[in-house]
Amino acid sequence: RHRETGDYNQFWADRDLLAKIKNVKAAVLLAHGLNDWNVVPEHSIRMYEALRKQGTPAQLYLHQGGHGGPPTLEMRNKWFTHYLFGVDNGVEREPRLYVVREAASRPPAAGTAVGAPGNPAAPGAERGGAAATPAVAYADYPNPGAKPVTLHPGAGGNRIGALTINAGTKAAAEKLIDDVSMSAGDFALAATSNNRLLYATPELKNSLHLSGTTTVTIRLSSSKPAANLSVLLVMLPFDNARLGEPGGMQGIVTRGWADPQNYKSLTKGGNYDSMAPGEPLKPGQFYTVTFSLQPDDQIIPAGKRLALMIMSSDKDFTVWPKPGTELNVDLNGTSVTLPVVGGIGAVTRATRQ
Repeated sequence: RHRETGDYNQFWADRDLLAKIKNVKAAVLLAHGLNDWNVVPEHSIRMYEALRKQGTPAQLYLHQGGHGGPPTLEMRNKWFTHYLFGVDNGVEREPRLYVVREAASRPPAAGTAVGAPGNPAAPGAERGGAAATPAVAYADYPNPGAKPVTLHPGAGGNRIGALTINAGTKAAAEKLIDDVSMSAGDFALAATSNNRLLYATPELKNSLHLSGTTTVTIRLSSSKPAANLSVLLVMLPFDNARLGEPGGMQGIVTRGWADPQNYKSLTKGGNYDSMAPGEPLKPGQFYTVTFSLQPDDQIIPAGKRLALMIMSSDKDFTVWPKPGTELNVDLNGTSVTLPVVGGIGAVTRATRQ
């Protein structure tokens, strides 16, 4: 049945490694590409968070590539030298997180660049055997300075509506029509489209550092008993240059998917492990779903706009139904909560007009 419905059930529960994490006693070094859309980042992030919670030594290395990409040789050597051979080299006292930051043309992150004065033993970054943008050390993941900031969409999503700190006061519902023949990149590039809804901040005056997991709440109705729901954070103007795995693009910050038929279980973000089966939607009736997008650590540079894009089917990741399903999104019941380093103050400064 899991193949027919996509519901979480005992088949998946038996293969859930999180349930077995209590048996892990050895120190763990995890590496993951933030643009890995084959094995998505949450697989490593949730393991890391569970290890940290139970007190197992763990360190996390995140890079900007796709599938694969180990920590640097220096980092692995230092880690194994200590935990396998007992050498007191201080690795257990180093920061828990290293992030290979975006291209050098992007603004630097607020952190300690590895290899900088005072941190000579920390590793640099490698990709394909060549040096890349240096990794940056942070105390932990998510960045301890990250605070949740909730933004709200405004009318006009078939073009580009607003995305602001203040919620709207007028009731508004906006419609999109499912069409899987176009990709997420196509929709993000389109100045106007009836097949997606797009809501963006003003052009950023300062860069914004997102670190952690974005959560969305969407109130919607469907014209049919079943529908896909896909949500992305993107940067505008959109850059569709490929990044990481198929479906990954430079302009995509993160993305996530939900089955509205599971609305009774989709009441919060985080790990989804409800055994409750989905149920057919009543066409025209509104339902509220809350779910997480993929965890990320990314700097949105000044000059860009950060945008919330709502679609139905995602050509690269969901099933491909016949086009025509209509979703109506109640903007008053829709929001996105971002993990922003510096919190609401950082967003206010970056979006001031």
